Amino acid sequence: MSQSQVAYLVFDVEAVADGDLISRVRYPGEELSPSAAIAKYQGEQMESTGSDFLPATFMLPASVAVAKLTADYRLQDLTVLDAPKFRPHVITRKFWQGWTHYGQPTFVTFNGRGYDLPVLELAAYRYGISLPEWFNLDARSFDQSRNRYNTSAHLDLMDLFSNFGAGRVTGGLNLLANLIGKPGKTGIDGSKVQAMYDAGKVQEINDYCRCDVLDTYFVFLRSRVLTGQLSIEAEQEIVTEAYRYLERESAGNAAYQHYLEHWGDWEAPEE
Repeated sequence: MSQSQVAYLVFDVEAVADGDLISRVRYPGEELSPSAAIAKYQGEQMESTGSDFLPATFMLPASVAVAKLTADYRLQDLTVLDAPKFRPHVITRKFWQGWTHYGQPTFVTFNGRGYDLPVLELAAYRYGISLPEWFNLDARSFDQSRNRYNTSAHLDLMDLFSNFGAGRVTGGLNLLANLIGKPGKTGIDGSKVQAMYDAGKVQEINDYCRCDVLDTYFVFLRSRVLTGQLSIEAEQEIVTEAYRYLERESAGNAAYQHYLEHWGDWEAPEE
């Protein structure tokens, strides 16, 4: 695939806690093991917020799945980075190198501005990776890649559907996927990733990440109908092409097999 063919990168990040960092930063002098530090912090979060979800600042990327799309929104490829080793530093380097290599395509995420990109930006900081094209701070404010309203650099679908936080997207990506017949969450969600990682289920995490990217892709397609870039007929044609792609690639791919098993077609309302 030539660089010029890739117009969008739809991606998702699954991250795990850096227990050593948590131990050093939050519990200095307590000499907690990484696992004990994670457990203590999760307990505190559960007590204060009702969720054991940890802030992005203490997380490392364990999986990044990326779909490459053409300018007419067709799916060209979907991959997970640094398979089968899934090393955080290599995942981070490959992600940013890929964005540069393909000519800085538009990122498409769901809540990527609030979570996925901060994880990858801080990982780049940690590993000494320079990102001058992304942190283009000398550009005019509205041309800077990280500007919240620069949707040509990054289209966060949560921003789109919430009108940049004016409303709430209760139900999130799972709801938006289900509205158009796509699987959404089917037994795994982000709250289970840490336990899966601790149990050595890194491949399963990456399979889940692939499925999240597929949900994001199909929600993105329908958003193009909503905003007038695609007709519903054109969108359904592209969805059919993507289904055929998944069928072709499903042999030996547990993620695609699972996604197809839970696939649903959108049905137009009767007149």
